[in-house]
Amino acid sequence: MATISVPENVSVFLLDIEGTTTPITFVKDVLFPYIREHLEDYLSAHWEEDECKQDVHLLKKQAEEDLKQNRACPVHTVDQTVHTDEEKAIREVVDNVLWQMAADRKTTALKQLQGHMWRAAYAAGKIKGEVYQDVVPAIRRWRRHGLKVYIYSSGSIEAQKLLFGYSVEGDLLDLFDGHFDTNVGAKVESKSYERIAERIGCSPEDIMFLTDVTREAKAAEDAGLNVVVVVRPGNMELTEEERTHYKIVTTFSQLELTGRA
Repeated sequence: MATISVPENVSVFLLDIEGTTTPITFVKDVLFPYIREHLEDYLSAHWEEDECKQDVHLLKKQAEEDLKQNRACPVHTVDQTVHTDEEKAIREVVDNVLWQMAADRKTTALKQLQGHMWRAAYAAGKIKGEVYQDVVPAIRRWRRHGLKVYIYSSGSIEAQKLLFGYSVEGDLLDLFDGHFDTNVGAKVESKSYERIAERIGCSPEDIMFLTDVTREAKAAEDAGLNVVVVVRPGNMELTEEERTHYKIVTTFSQLELTGRA
């Protein structure tokens, strides 16, 4: 297995999650189905709580915005059964959330409710964050050599912390120096990576970014970062051109720290 030397000036690793530290299937086959299956029960159980009320308020505002933009939630057939007002209101929220999820939307209102549901599920031990076996030993090695490690994912910072805080390998949050999400900018825009370097307090060329998505790799490269593309089972196939252009690893253990104490 070919190794890749990490340039001596690199002092920071910036890691994507899905397809890099964690199987893509974890989000698709575990996290999202959990929401779909438990949504109605969760809303019924927490309906009167402030946090849930805020989540519902945000979702309603989003729905109003969508109506204005003509992106309306599909009109549902009139339910002839007799419901209490609360049951009817919960049904409307469920329909809206499922519609947004089916359309793969990333609205703040949707993310916030999902985050709160996942938090409860992780805390109750119903979900554990999946992490590839090569990830933790590699990060521990990098940290022993004095390197810093950050996460940059399109999932919210709260969702990231839950995944690593309640992982199959226990609480891994002490392995990371910080987290970034799309509040810093989209992952396919080079400006986002410039901002991250600024916030970390280093220059872009001091950072090595690991991702499975070549559009993100290109944006990071344009910003001056070192880039490695991670190929894992189930990730997008790379073109011949991409294989030639990018440094590629199939496991973190291929990254070699040379010339360091």
